[in-house]
Amino acid sequence: MAEKTRTPIGKIVGASLIGTTIEWYDFFLYGSAAALVFPALFFPKSDPLTGTLLAFLTYAVGFVARPLGALVFGHYGDRLGRKKLLVLSLLLMGGATFLIGCLPTHAAIGAAAPLLLTALRLVQGFALGGEWGGAVLIVSEHGDAGRRGFWASWPQAGAPGGNLLATAVLALLAAVQSDEAFTSWGWRVPFLLSGVLVLVGLWIRLSISESPVFQQAVAHAGPKKTMPIVDVFRHHWRDVLTAIGARFAENVSYYVITAFVLVYATEAAELEKGFVLNAVLIGSAVHFVSIPMWGALSDRLGRRPVYLLGAAGVGLWAFAFFPLIDTGNFAAITLAVTVGLVLHGAMYGPQAAFFSELFATRMRYSGVSIGAQLASIVAGGLAPLIAVALLQSYGSALPVMLYVAGAAVLTLVTVFAAKETRGRDLATLSDAPRSPGAAGAPGTAAEPASRG
Repeated sequence: MAEKTRTPIGKIVGASLIGTTIEWYDFFLYGSAAALVFPALFFPKSDPLTGTLLAFLTYAVGFVARPLGALVFGHYGDRLGRKKLLVLSLLLMGGATFLIGCLPTHAAIGAAAPLLLTALRLVQGFALGGEWGGAVLIVSEHGDAGRRGFWASWPQAGAPGGNLLATAVLALLAAVQSDEAFTSWGWRVPFLLSGVLVLVGLWIRLSISESPVFQQAVAHAGPKKTMPIVDVFRHHWRDVLTAIGARFAENVSYYVITAFVLVYATEAAELEKGFVLNAVLIGSAVHFVSIPMWGALSDRLGRRPVYLLGAAGVGLWAFAFFPLIDTGNFAAITLAVTVGLVLHGAMYGPQAAFFSELFATRMRYSGVSIGAQLASIVAGGLAPLIAVALLQSYGSALPVMLYVAGAAVLTLVTVFAAKETRGRDLATLSDAPRSPGAAGAPGTAAEPASRG
């Protein structure tokens, strides 16, 4: 029985958090390098902003690969289980990141260098597309409904955790190395470090048990005869649209605050990169702590109210964010990044539980992954690219502010129109079609359980 092999929730949370931190470390490391060193190393014949635009184009390629990873990992995750796919995603991500650290630059092999860089970025995106859904589900499906928002928010904290780790390593190297040494070889060190981190993550992930909710569903229903993705779009297409819309402001704001800010601060505000990296480092530390707090609050107030607060907050804060960066004052820049990330956490904290509660068990990995990763192409993947293009075209941050505010409006409308999901029993969400409006029917999951 599943209960006999059930791993304590604390260990499950730890395994998911460490694994997602490592994967996001790999992913964000690329984004920071794309802003700081890749333009000169892989696109040297372009002017600074155009080179950065090309570097962010390869950055965006990783997001394009994420829905493909979501499809593949979601399909097999709903058939074989969550654990096996989480181990595979970690291997793929870590391997690709390590190889980026070994790449020859444009000066050594010419045009082949950016092509190889792009290919490895595709592998990173493919792996992350499959990682996120499995990591949040294995926690959601182990925990109880009453504290699901809190427990499931911890894998979400892996994003700022990974960004914190990547930024800390880059800031340390920037502090102890000259710009010439960092550009020559120092930038490779954080990528090569990924190989060690992956071994740690694998050791921990291999020690946990499979999701008991998934095991129960398989034991009850037997092998799944239809493709999970087909069932998702047949029975849960509204929930997929909800996930896409909800992710929009969350994705756009995050990558503007953490990736584009490096470009804006160094190119437009003419600040030192180490200066800005330290501000992002502090902001990411506060973000890491705030995400579980927002998740816990969603267990008391509901997913929607907390999410709506975050979306409205980032939309409004965009108009204060860039003027604070323009001051060139470290305290002001740190405030800009930190408040922006805390408001982002109000969306990101409840998101794992919110999305998990939308889909039935045998199509949940596919549904959660596809909904989240389709949004990543047009939201997160294009955000730094669009922001750089707007800055280059208008020479002002105002269009970028309006861009973030527009994304916030889209998310506000989407989440406001969605139903509250807090308290739903994941084990009772049916995979079989039922009459419209029936409790537990696909797309209209069981009503929230009483919380006494």
